[in-house]
Amino acid sequence: MTWGGDIDPPRVAIVPSRWPVIGVRLCLLVPLLCTGLAVMLVLRLIERPLFGLRRPVTPFVTQGVCRLALMIIGVRVKVRGRPMTKPGAIVANHASWLDIFVLNAADRVYFVSKAEVAAWPGIGWLARATGTVFIRRDRRDSALHKLLFEARLRAGHRLLFFPEGTSSDSLRVLPFKSTLFEAFFAPALREFLYIQPVSVAYHPPQGQDRRLYGWWGNMNFGAHLLVVMAQARRGQVDLVFHPALEVAAFPDRKQLAIAAQTAVQQGFDAAHAAAP
Repeated sequence: MTWGGDIDPPRVAIVPSRWPVIGVRLCLLVPLLCTGLAVMLVLRLIERPLFGLRRPVTPFVTQGVCRLALMIIGVRVKVRGRPMTKPGAIVANHASWLDIFVLNAADRVYFVSKAEVAAWPGIGWLARATGTVFIRRDRRDSALHKLLFEARLRAGHRLLFFPEGTSSDSLRVLPFKSTLFEAFFAPALREFLYIQPVSVAYHPPQGQDRRLYGWWGNMNFGAHLLVVMAQARRGQVDLVFHPALEVAAFPDRKQLAIAAQTAVQQGFDAAHAAAP
């Protein structure tokens, strides 16, 4: 995370009566994630020699684990629109570590993440097991990105990346960076690829800070996880899948990034306007 925001993160105290609930949820969540990881690793031993980059089974395991994890954490997902079936990538605004569970629960996707995540304890292992594409956000690596994306796309993977480049307080959509869009304009890719914008809008339980699910700045992951799991009522996240954008219909990456951001912003605003 690099977005510092213009206001301090909310300080939420966990009342003593909620600690038993947190304990129960952790006792359910940790074994779920560990079991899911173990199952995926075993299945990859079969998938890899038979199918190479293609993963016909393990994405279903990831999706199921993420759906169960959100039930345990206490976040309900409401989906509008449908994930595209065309080849290409999904782009979404980025608010929280919860986005990984939410977007995996809604669709079988492969995240594009900054290279540093691969070294993170726990999260890095999960990311590698689920087929995350690790890249450096540097234009000098654009040729390498094109090769990585082309290989994944030809294997039938639907990639997902966050063009904002960082997470936020969940109350805004940050400007989209167009760098990663350039890879989709490679001659071997441009004519058959689509980009689907997706809006992610979080709604905390009634009476809680609107930024409850946002994770940004120097916020500690563990502390934020505990606060989220301490909630007595379930929150909700709206996912809005917009019509896919044909890459070949745009003259360059900047115009495509603008169109994607406009769609995400409109869906984000509408989802918050319709919330109670």
